[in-house]
Amino acid sequence: MPSTIAHLLQRLRAGQHASSPRLTWYGPGGERIELSGRVLENWVAKTSNFLSEELDAEVGTRVRIALPAHWKSAVIALAAWQVGAVVVDGPGAPADITFVGPDTAADDAAPSSGALVAVALGALEMGYPGQLPAGAYDYAAIVRQFADSYEPFDPPAEDDAAYESGGESFSQSELIAGFAAPTAAGARVLVPAREGLHASLGRLLGAWATDGSAVLVHPQPEEAEDGRVLERIREAEKVTGP
Repeated sequence: MPSTIAHLLQRLRAGQHASSPRLTWYGPGGERIELSGRVLENWVAKTSNFLSEELDAEVGTRVRIALPAHWKSAVIALAAWQVGAVVVDGPGAPADITFVGPDTAADDAAPSSGALVAVALGALEMGYPGQLPAGAYDYAAIVRQFADSYEPFDPPAEDDAAYESGGESFSQSELIAGFAAPTAAGARVLVPAREGLHASLGRLLGAWATDGSAVLVHPQPEEAEDGRVLERIREAEKVTGP
């Protein structure tokens, strides 16, 4: 089992299952995205370079992800941890960088200080839909410009702070040892996005830490037809975990 996020990302990129699906996303309107370990890590590397080069993120930088559970939210969280940032959870939590989406509440989309990054959540959206919030960076339009690999100048240590949520705090190593949900080795787990970003991140990390994979399902297909769509997803994706 990996001991840190950096170790986890190395295994996603170059482990024995690097070309296998590691994250499958079911979104609204029939949207389905599948990311292998290598592709997932590639998105994380690009986002890490965006954070460090464009926004000067480093060890101790506070990053707030005011987004729903989504494959891009997972990428952003992994990237923040890779650069050594502290992901802070909770409305109004002070942050140096805040990520928002089209449905983020108005108060959350206007942080009192720091950088604002607007994230398009649609699979085919190459830029933020509608009016970009004042002063915001357009994540979808910018992130692809950055390098496919990330080489940290000052990598975080195992005991550096990594996550603050609801009065709890986790270091880099505790993300794997304490925050990640216990998962059977190699399991393919179903992660309902309705549980929220906090719970979803824990379940995703738990799956990846044990060389497993995850199917993250947006509430729209999950709730359709009294749950029958969700059962079909379980069968089609060969889900073996809860």
